[in-house]
Amino acid sequence: MKIGELTLFTTNLEAQQHFYTQVLELPLVAANAEKFTVKLGVSSLTFVKSNRSRQAHFAINISSYKIQQALQWIQKRTDILWCDGEPIADFSGWNAEALYFYDKDRNIVEFIARKDLDVVNTHPFSTADLLSISEIGIVSTDNKAIYHQINDMRPIEVYDGDFDKFCALGTPEGLFILVNHTKKKWYPTLEEAFPADFHITGDYNFAFVNGNIVAKKP
Repeated sequence: MKIGELTLFTTNLEAQQHFYTQVLELPLVAANAEKFTVKLGVSSLTFVKSNRSRQAHFAINISSYKIQQALQWIQKRTDILWCDGEPIADFSGWNAEALYFYDKDRNIVEFIARKDLDVVNTHPFSTADLLSISEIGIVSTDNKAIYHQINDMRPIEVYDGDFDKFCALGTPEGLFILVNHTKKKWYPTLEEAFPADFHITGDYNFAFVNGNIVAKKP
């Protein structure tokens, strides 16, 4: 599954733009007083000014064998979020490793290196190693209902988990992470998960607003 663009909402537009363009050094595609867009490999990330925003959790695919270089790179720019006492989470079941940090809205941002994608290069780690938006968390009280709403738009496979607490839909290239917030908290911070509004385009086109999926017309 490919994610073309992820749109999130922010009450700190200027701070977010500075973080993503100056701290993470992502190319700025467009900006005005209401929103900005940066390039993330083959994906785009947009933030829209809002009077209200909730903490989102999303991931970025990075080159498959550079998690240690990514750690050194990000630690020069911002604090990391520790994973059970370690700087890097080992997701052996997914053949992947990940690290986490906050942006200026305290969204939990993840760099994940997936060996199944087998993206190999030898240059020093840089923004060129940020390949695409990889995951977006979808918080609700009914993962099964969310699955059926997405699957009705276009068939999607269950990658891992189940409908009770946590379920990943899609492929290593792109995943929807369904979380039942009455039974599971965000990893790695163990913060309470709340539904965060977002819009998404790519293989799937819909808005998630006030805890509900709203399909967009093709």
